[in-house]
This record gives sequence, structure tokens and C-alpha cells, in this order.
Amino acid sequence: MKLDPNQAWMRQIAALVILLALWEAAGWAGLLNPLFMPAPSQIWATLVELFADGRIWPHMEATFSAALVGLVLGIAVGVALGVAAALISPVAELLEPVMLLLNAVPRVILAPLFVIWLGIGLASKVALAFILVSVVIFFTVFTGIRQVDRRLVDRIITLGGDRRALLQHVYLPSVAAWVLGNLKVAVGFAFTGACVGEFVAASRGLGYLLSFAQSTFNASLMMAIVFLIMAVVLVIFGIANRLEKRLLRWN
Repeated sequence: MKLDPNQAWMRQIAALVILLALWEAAGWAGLLNPLFMPAPSQIWATLVELFADGRIWPHMEATFSAALVGLVLGIAVGVALGVAAALISPVAELLEPVMLLLNAVPRVILAPLFVIWLGIGLASKVALAFILVSVVIFFTVFTGIRQVDRRLVDRIITLGGDRRALLQHVYLPSVAAWVLGNLKVAVGFAFTGACVGEFVAASRGLGYLLSFAQSTFNASLMMAIVFLIMAVVLVIFGIANRLEKRLLRWN
């Protein structure tokens, strides 16, 4: 039985409304300590206050700038390196161990190092987002090209196609499908890099606000920022889904 996507959305929204209602009721009943677990109405009031006085905009601009620049650079470099490593054996011998090492190490621990090298400004946050995204995209492209259906490759070669024809008709369409399929993961890593970098050292940004809320034990502000990041990422996910469906109709 095939489920209607619209009905699925309605069920998800209904479940969210029920969860928020139970959460709010627990707060009103005194079952939750507002210092540690504020009610949804208190979190909403904090969000409204942040937007009403305009304090949130410079912080959002800083985080989104770092995340989006890191995302774009990470995708571009990850695709280029992944294609090169998959098609040229000497490049794979050099890059694969480095990427495996970067993938094995929790890359967020590089944040303090980038702060030392690049300062507390935008560059260190972009660098961390870039590293997180590029490694994921590299392995997506590298593994994907090596798993391309050999029958397609053989047909192109049989018809007299060269490496350029393989790139144009087999590898690049497949790369586009793999990258778009993993775009949600890449977006998540980009925002992780930006926020973690701001949490470590920054003068503005949503990560900086989270660090400030933690230092002042302001749970309401902390949860408001968390929900704001989640809402924005969900919007980006929705855009990515539409883009994927539009560009991959041929698949």
C-alpha cells in the first residue's frame, strides 16, 4: 500500500503538535524546571525577542556565510579530488590515505587549530566547514565512480568513445546524482563546522550565541538557537529535495 506524501506530512505535523502540547503542559504542571527545560512558549518568546530587537541578524549572517561558503568550496573541491582519484591511480595512492585519516579523526577537533592559524574571524569557520564537507563529498564521488556499471563504460568504449566521452556521458551524470543525493549530509556538516568553530572562538554567530547561553546558564536562549538552526536547515533540506527531483528527472 502506497502512502500519500501529503498524509505523511500531516501525520508528522500532528505528532509535533502533540509533542509540543505535552511539553507545554508538563511545564505548566511544574514537572519541568524552567531553568533547565523551559516550556515551548518561553522558547518562542525568546525567539520573538531576538528577532524583534534585531540582535539575531548579524549572528545569522555570520553563521550562514561561513556554512554556505564552506559548503560550496567543499563540494567543488571534493568533486574535483574524487573524480581525479577515481580515474588516475597515482592520485588515488596519494589522496586516499590522507582522506581516510581525516575521515577517521573527529574533524571538529581541528577547530582550535584553525582558530590559531586563521584567527577568530570568518576564515576559520569556513575552513572547518570546508574540511567537513570536502571529505564527505570526496568519498561519495570516489566510491561512486568506482561502482559505475561497467556495462555502460564498455558500451562507450565499444562505440569509440574516449575518456572525455566517459566523463561527459557516464561519470559526470552519475557524480551529479551522488552529490545531490548526499547534499543533505553536506549541508548538515557545513552548519556543524560553522557552529562548532563559532562555539570555540568567535565574536558573533549562532555558535557564539550558544556559547554565551551556556556560560550564563540561559537554557531558553540555548534552545531557541537550536530550534532556529533546525528550522533553517529543514528549509534548506526542502530546497535540496526540490532541486534533486528537478535535476534528476532523467535518472
